[in-house]
Amino acid sequence: METFSKRYGFASVDEIEIAVRNDAPDGLRQYIVQLAYESGFKPPSKLRSVVCYLLKIAPDKTNWSEYPNIDDEVYELLSRCKWYNIYDLIERLMSIMHETPYSYNPDTFEQDLNEYFIENGIGWKVVNGILEMRGPESFEVVITNAQQIESKAGLITASKELHEAIADLSRRPNPDTTGAIQHAMASLECVAREATGNRKSTLGEIMKQSGEIIPRPLDQAVIKAWGFASEHGRHLKEGLEPTFNEAELIVGICAAVGSYLSKQIKI
Repeated sequence: METFSKRYGFASVDEIEIAVRNDAPDGLRQYIVQLAYESGFKPPSKLRSVVCYLLKIAPDKTNWSEYPNIDDEVYELLSRCKWYNIYDLIERLMSIMHETPYSYNPDTFEQDLNEYFIENGIGWKVVNGILEMRGPESFEVVITNAQQIESKAGLITASKELHEAIADLSRRPNPDTTGAIQHAMASLECVAREATGNRKSTLGEIMKQSGEIIPRPLDQAVIKAWGFASEHGRHLKEGLEPTFNEAELIVGICAAVGSYLSKQIKI
């Protein structure tokens, strides 16, 4: 049942700055248990079986009563496990719920969890049962719009490459920043080729030959981004692996420019 605050439009999700990615704070670990119970994983022994299987440990046979024994056991297991096991658990719970939706409430689970991530500065989001990297709201808008515009323009490969860039940023426990840059640039290159009709040149060559496709002096930003990607993404040198923030910046630039160029293509 929808809550009073949401039913009458009082509820709002206040985004705070992202501060957590490679971690699972205690608050999240406890909230997952509460949310799982509310979504259909009751009694606690039902959730414990999923947790124990995921962590590859046997349940405590001395715990017979659901409350407080097994309930306490679940909380204890999740308080001690590695941070990425929490996100593995989220995906496992989502998988189970989607397999038998009549027994669970996957939509509420996903919505409530995503709101928790936003309100607590956690840089992840659930999309169709899978965790993906979440950027600031502005980044999310740019990425979503770019994928929609490219798909509408028939640029399926470009849209897929952008999706792969996000997937690389989402890898656990360590994001593939080099791969993210490569895929983002590949996406932009696909769009640039279609926008100019030059389907054999690289993005760098297209910018030199058809620099007018991007208003000056903004074209220089694209050229510089291409140069950065060549050095830090395609022709990587020892000690020059890009940081997460650098990769996120390049992905955002490629998405924004790709969206701009896609609008110039006649469908």
